[in-house]
Order: sequence, then structure tokens, then C-alpha cells
Amino acid sequence: MKSVAFYTLGCKVNQYETNAMEKLFSDAGYEIVPFDGFADVYVINTCTVTSVGDKKSRQVLRRARGHNKNAVIAAVGCMAQTAPQKIKELKIADVIIGTNKKNEIVKTVEEAAREKKTVSVVETLGKDIPFEAMVIDNFEDRERAYIKIQEGCDRFCTYCIIPFARGAVRSAREDDIISQAKTLSQKGFSEIVLTGIHVASYGRGTDNTLHGLLQKISDIDGIKRIRLSSIDPVAFTDDFIETVSRLPKVCPHYHISLQSGSDIILKKMNRRYTSAEYMETLQRIRAKITDVAITTDVITGFPYETDEEFQKSLEFVKKAEFSGVHVFPYSEREGTAAAKFKESVPKSLRAERAHVMGELAKELKSEFLKKYIGKKMPVLFEKKHRDNLFEGFTPNYMRVACEADDSIVGKIAEVSLETTDGEMLFGTLIR
Repeated sequence: MKSVAFYTLGCKVNQYETNAMEKLFSDAGYEIVPFDGFADVYVINTCTVTSVGDKKSRQVLRRARGHNKNAVIAAVGCMAQTAPQKIKELKIADVIIGTNKKNEIVKTVEEAAREKKTVSVVETLGKDIPFEAMVIDNFEDRERAYIKIQEGCDRFCTYCIIPFARGAVRSAREDDIISQAKTLSQKGFSEIVLTGIHVASYGRGTDNTLHGLLQKISDIDGIKRIRLSSIDPVAFTDDFIETVSRLPKVCPHYHISLQSGSDIILKKMNRRYTSAEYMETLQRIRAKITDVAITTDVITGFPYETDEEFQKSLEFVKKAEFSGVHVFPYSEREGTAAAKFKESVPKSLRAERAHVMGELAKELKSEFLKKYIGKKMPVLFEKKHRDNLFEGFTPNYMRVACEADDSIVGKIAEVSLETTDGEMLFGTLIR
């Protein structure tokens, strides 16, 4: 039996697509083996969101060759899409597949092995490219399953290469999503996460809507929770908020990227909203959805960010009372508009500001968790925490641990929340 090993860099969508490719190889009779050992085929799902992602992708491709010099090495995904010629020149892959045609990877790998030549399948991702459905019916996590509902982005934030790597917006067929959700429910998955490159764009150009899809998935027996991956503020229309507020299965946790609290910087980023508009969105969400948790992303040290503009970001983040903030010092990405901006912030200052923002993020998270001490919340238990403690998540994505036994894993149970360490909550199981 031939063997194949996988390595995934980057986002949740990449991980989803790696899982789908694993299934394709498994169905074709290949054995899935660990990456750091011998394999006949190595598939590296690359990342290009930053220059660091590119560098790591190249390093992993070279590492694979070191494991077996006669193996077929496949570079797949975002870096393969944006820099196929560079990969060819470096001679670090035998197969190059962009962000489309991943469903053909087994055939392409076997062609490269048979013909003893480099095979490249990288398409121009125009508006006419259809959504490539990649179906998975099993996940390592036995409680949570993912469904990719959308591909592509046309927002063109000035710091981001992803619209060039992923192409135009296109959506999965609603019937296919519902069918996949039903299959996952029948296999015992109680939580479904809807993911994509720009989830807020789901349904564009069709009669389908994201809130309509959530309604239909909510109607499926066996599914107890539905989550959305990172979502743009544009998704939160009054209709959307009204719908999800009436759907108890839709988890009240939304990761809504902010990136900056300064209007000057938001405009430089081409984020298409002002800080006031973003805050108004948060207020409308919180007015309708009980116990909602809102997390976000913030970039520090973006070009033109003065001390004054950074202070505006700090003040906005504090006022917004996020339950979690992912902080990133700005990193130039060749090929983006922002990489050509003249007013740059020194890297040391970017890191210093990231640290300051990170400390505020810790305070906000701790304060959010403290609000729930003394309350009771349902927890979907996922795994052992330590000793006789087991952990899981509340609907609004607070991590909780309490004393229990192995039988609790995969079940939803009420927990009385008693203490917090600033990162998670601890309590007592209500039997």
C-alpha cells in the first residue's frame, strides 16, 4: 500500500481542505502516515497570508524532500496559487496545485509519479470559476464538525493577499450544505461550524442568504449547536440579527474582525466601515442576543499609525468590551497595496504596541469571564483537562472545566460557574 503524509499551514479553511484531501487519498487506497517519517507522497497545504507563511511553506517543502528524496512532493493551496513559478524555480515540489482543483490531487500526484515530471494545476480564479465542493464526513474532533460554505473574497483590504490567492466569491449549493449537515448529524456530531474565506459573502449572486441557511440547519434533528467562523461586520443586517436571535442552536459567539479602532487607519486598510459604524453593529447585536460574546482581531503598527491613532485603537477596544482579542503586529506582504505605503512604523514599535494591546486583551477577557461567576451555563464537554477535571465550551465559547468522568465527553451538561483564572472558568457539574 502506498503512503501519504500531510502538513497544513495557515487557517481553518486550509485544515478543512487537508482533511478532505486525506479522504480522497484514503478512498484511493493510500495509507495516511505521520509527516515526519517516510512516505511515498507528501502534501503540504501552504499559506501565503504573510511573508512568514511563505517562508514556512518553503521550509516544510524542503523538509519533506529530506524524509524521502524519491517521494512525490505536492505544494497545494495559497502559496502555490500566488507563486507557482517561484516553486518551480526552487525545484521544491513535483506537483503544484492552487486553491482550486484540489479534488484532482490524487490523479495529479499519480501523473507526476508516472511521467517523472513536474505537474502544475493553477487556474486563473475569475468570476466564472465554480465553487469546488470538498466533502468530509469524519473529523478527529468527535463533537465538532466543519462545513465549508463559501470560497473567495473581494474586499481587497490593503494588507491582505487572500483575494489574489482565493479568487472571486462563490458559494456552495445550499442543498449540498444541508445534505452534508444531515450526514454529520447522523454520524453523531452535535456541533457544526460553518467556515469559509469570507463567510459574510455566502449566497451572493443567488437567492440564498446566510441567515436562511442557519434556519434550515437549525431544523436538522441531532444538531445541537451551530457556530460561524470569523465574520465581517457587513453580515449583521437587521434581518440577520433578528433571525439568529430566534434560533437557540446558533451559538451567541461571533468573531468580528476590527483590525483598528482608528478611522484614519481603517480607511488606509480599506476596511469599508468607520469605528462608529462598527460600534453601532455591536450595540445592535447585544440589544437582541442574550449572553453574546464578541471576539476580534487587531493589527498594531500598520503604516501611518501614529501614537495618537494607536491610542484611539486602545480606547475603542476597551469601550467595545470584547471577550477576546487576537493581536498581530503588522507584517508587510509583498503584492499588497499596503506594502507600497511610504509611512511605515518601526518593527520594534509594532511589537511594543502589540504587547500593550495584548495586555488590554487579557484584562477584557478576565472581566468578561468574571461576569459569569455564580451563573449556570450548558457546557459541551470535549476532553480531559487534567486529573479528574474535564473541559468544554459554553454556547458563547467560554472554556469551562469541572470534576467529572470519561462518560461526560460528547455530552452537554449544566455547570455552576464558580471561579476563573482569567483564561477559563471552573465550576461544579449539576447532576
